[in-house]
Amino acid sequence: MNISLSEAAPVVSPTSGDGVLSLLWLIPALPALGALVILVLGNRRTSPWAHWLGTATVALSFLIGLVAFFQLLGRDESDRSVGQHLWTWFEAGSFTVDLGILYDPLSSLFVLLITGVGSLIHLYSVGYMAHDAARARFFGYLNLFVAAMLVLVLSDGYLGVFLGWEGVGLASYLLIGFWHHKPTAATAAKKAFVVNRVGDMGMVLATTLMFATFGTVSFEGVSELASGASQTTLNILALLLLLAACGKSAQVPLQSWLLDAMEGPTPVSALIHAATMVTAGVYLVVRSNFIYELTEVGRTAVVIVGAVTLLAGAIIGCAKDDIKKALAGSTMSQIGYMMLAAGLGVAGYAFAIFHLLTHGFFKANMFLGAGSVMHAMDDDVNMRHYGALQKAVPVTFLTFAMGYLAIIGFPGFSGFWSKDKIIETAFGESLWIGLAALAGAGITAFYMTRLMIMTFLGRKRWEPGVHPHESPKVMTIPLIVLAALSVLGGVLLLGDWIVDWLTPVVGHAEHHELPLPVIAYTLIVVAVVAVGVAVAWLLVAKRDIPREAPQKVSFVTRAARADLYGDAANEALLMRPGNNLVEGLVTFDDDYVDGVVDGTGSAAIGMSGTFRRIQTGYVRSYALSVFAGALLVVLALLAVNLG
Repeated sequence: MNISLSEAAPVVSPTSGDGVLSLLWLIPALPALGALVILVLGNRRTSPWAHWLGTATVALSFLIGLVAFFQLLGRDESDRSVGQHLWTWFEAGSFTVDLGILYDPLSSLFVLLITGVGSLIHLYSVGYMAHDAARARFFGYLNLFVAAMLVLVLSDGYLGVFLGWEGVGLASYLLIGFWHHKPTAATAAKKAFVVNRVGDMGMVLATTLMFATFGTVSFEGVSELASGASQTTLNILALLLLLAACGKSAQVPLQSWLLDAMEGPTPVSALIHAATMVTAGVYLVVRSNFIYELTEVGRTAVVIVGAVTLLAGAIIGCAKDDIKKALAGSTMSQIGYMMLAAGLGVAGYAFAIFHLLTHGFFKANMFLGAGSVMHAMDDDVNMRHYGALQKAVPVTFLTFAMGYLAIIGFPGFSGFWSKDKIIETAFGESLWIGLAALAGAGITAFYMTRLMIMTFLGRKRWEPGVHPHESPKVMTIPLIVLAALSVLGGVLLLGDWIVDWLTPVVGHAEHHELPLPVIAYTLIVVAVVAVGVAVAWLLVAKRDIPREAPQKVSFVTRAARADLYGDAANEALLMRPGNNLVEGLVTFDDDYVDGVVDGTGSAAIGMSGTFRRIQTGYVRSYALSVFAGALLVVLALLAVNLG
């Protein structure tokens, strides 16, 4: 699609809210209050009711967000931006940082996703974590996670975003390592925390550079002044923001933490992958459109990162036997689609957010469905030990199937509409970018069909003593709601609604005719998806699935099992050189710095020993010394006079 890009959309000066819009501060405050109450009172005191308090606070935030959304919807397009000053955060001379809220078409969609899907995940967790001794603390952490993400998307400037950014990082560390008695969980939490700190440096440096260049870090201020900055400054800003986005959204080269993060409880995986953490990077890039529209270098870098990650994540998903890790590879890939779309500029911003929303529906559905399968299989995550579960867990199977059809892009389901628009836009930008996006669709169809076959179809491969059973209603009701959203999410595209809704934030793109008719691209994508499904059927369904993974496999399969050697690359490029540097500094400190200090001390000790012999403390010795000195003086005077 040849698209002429409009100028970057300026951030509209916010107007004050009325009605529910004046209560926007309650949206992050309610889950934050829930977290405070639960965590301060402690697990033991709050265990009888903490799960209901945590769920209720997020549900109330959703209701406020829903009413606020309809109030915003009723306004004119030019008036769909509401600002609220909360308080002055800090002052340093003439520099003042105010903490405020910006509620506009972009943040309103994120609020609904975070609180809506977050409420369903909280409700599901009531059943999933029912027998966990620390369930109350878990809900406190969940509330903290949701509150931090809401601060991130509702802030009116980069410093407020950074506050939520770090809160999300802290909450993810606490939740990924929630079962910290397991060494793997503790290690995964530390890994996620460390890798995200690398990305966070991009956020810190970008915010600092904005202040040094523009004298402000508010969206409105940076948007107004960005066109006056040098091209070099804009390029650096775009790359630093991309580095930050790669950390939170698990994009290459900062993707290595995401698959290990599956060590946390399954509701955490759903929350991270569908509604909170990994969407933060996409939000940052789209929110910063006024910077990226001014730098071709920045947009190109985003497209490259997105294209590489969507293929890498899909390939990884093909070789995973752990159901959660297969879905985690899928998340990497789908976020890659969103980043690619965001890198296409004003032509792709709306489609990036559209796919982010539909992905939130079907990925939360499938992660919670995976948790339901684990619940039925005594927490076994190995798909080679599943099979023939469609009758044992019929609700889980049917709802998971809706998510499966959505993610592969089956016609009519939500992913069909959102992912196809990204692929079309990619072909309009470049044949090679379009082919990468198209290949990702085919690979997605393969690994997701493989997952469905290994989990629900074929023969039983269950461990002895396992008796699969359907999850309780408190877990299946969220699955049913998310399955419905997975089917119906495409309605957001009717009449180009989501494009028009986001135009005041991301700008307007004039669409021109594609080299081929739109229906031709649709048929091509559907054909590629069908090939992926057929290949999976031939290679998986038509063969016996061994209960142990074969060891003699191709290089590509070995690489995919090893997460495309991401950890090995980090070890070779960062960890070992870092260790060698530290060891070298320790050696230098021991041999040279300590040598100088110790040598100085030894010299002082030697000198003091010498002086100690002179200062004996005996009066007669001092008298003899005085007499000898006086005698020498007398003799010297006589010698001078006689001379």
